[in-house]
Amino acid sequence: MTIKDIGPQPQSFDIERATQENEDYRSVAWSGRYLQVTLMSIPVGGDIGLEAHPETDQFLRLDAGSGRVQMGAAKDKLTFEKEVSDGWCVLVPAGTWHNITNIGTAPMQVYTIYAPAHHKPGKVQATAAVAEADKDDNPAAWSVQPKPADDKHG
Repeated sequence: MTIKDIGPQPQSFDIERATQENEDYRSVAWSGRYLQVTLMSIPVGGDIGLEAHPETDQFLRLDAGSGRVQMGAAKDKLTFEKEVSDGWCVLVPAGTWHNITNIGTAPMQVYTIYAPAHHKPGKVQATAAVAEADKDDNPAAWSVQPKPADDKHG
């Protein structure tokens, strides 16, 4: 199932099916003016990557696989830790350092909602390395963004 990001237009799709079938590290499924939906597939032993979004709240839901969530006020002070699996959600307040590591035996299938939008509409990144090297991954000019604040990566 391929989802086409149509920007801030009405949209509807089977998010559980789309998430479970997604094979890319990150695929932007829908971009609105105030939030964005992405699908993620994290390989066995892989992770989302330690990061903090100073101006972005984030919701993540696992639709397959299992992981270990770590969060905290600083990258070397991850005081929250929880094992999560299919059906669990993770809520990340803006400015919180966070990571989810796949601790299972199959890819971890996740969808995430950013508010405000965080990535270029329709962006597909096959692997974490591709995403890390991508210099063309900014939200659309029509999205509502807070004053500039750079994300932090561990």
